[in-house]
Amino acid sequence: MPDAELPIMVARNVHKSFGPTEVLKGIDIDVHRGEVLCLVGASGSGKSTFLRCINHLETIDRGVIVVDGQLVGGTVVNGRVHEAAPADIAARRSRIGMVFQQFNLFGHLTALENVLLAPMKVRNENRGTALERAHRLLDRVGLHDRKDHYPGHLSGGQQQRVAIARALAMEPTLMLFDEPTSALDPELVGEVLDVMRDLAASGMTMVVVTHEMGFAREVATAAAFMHDGRIVEQGDPHQVITQPRDERTKTFLGRVR
Repeated sequence: MPDAELPIMVARNVHKSFGPTEVLKGIDIDVHRGEVLCLVGASGSGKSTFLRCINHLETIDRGVIVVDGQLVGGTVVNGRVHEAAPADIAARRSRIGMVFQQFNLFGHLTALENVLLAPMKVRNENRGTALERAHRLLDRVGLHDRKDHYPGHLSGGQQQRVAIARALAMEPTLMLFDEPTSALDPELVGEVLDVMRDLAASGMTMVVVTHEMGFAREVATAAAFMHDGRIVEQGDPHQVITQPRDERTKTFLGRVR
């Protein structure tokens, strides 16, 4: 049994640059099992880059990120961290679900087929097992009646809910959300946030990059404010979002309220 007292995700001194531009400048943060961490901050502060580093879509230049007791993209040899084999990276990444700003569904596949694909191709599950889970997950996100529709015939909110079901189909231990409502029309935001509320209530461990301050205040169990590649304030969401101490956090929140 996993130790509930140990963080499910640990980041220490994480640095990431793109060419001469240093985007992450020493990120330190823990996420515990069942926690909902909301990352807030202005565009360009490094939030999305950090999220992509957690599941090794971006490689870090320095520091470590451990998820569920394993280095996400590395292996330790003679006391030094080296890039893990591609198969090992894929296996570790498969336990980390990610929902992007854009829905990234396969346009030639139905909603059901999009949810079925990864368990069958990545985990070699038999179709019957994967199909049963896919039906259950589409029902959970309120789209079982749209299971045979192609993405082009779904609204943006429906596509994002399919994307959430697709991520859940791999039975992740950690879910990452990168501004999942930013590409949606305002009237569609609520239906996606409702699904995320349900996930949080069920105990899913989540790291959410968002500008939806109402959602963060309501659902987050922890919050962190990022500025210029650093976490400048973190802790209880009520304190960070409602009564911030750092002047940079106060300035940002004053703009988005």
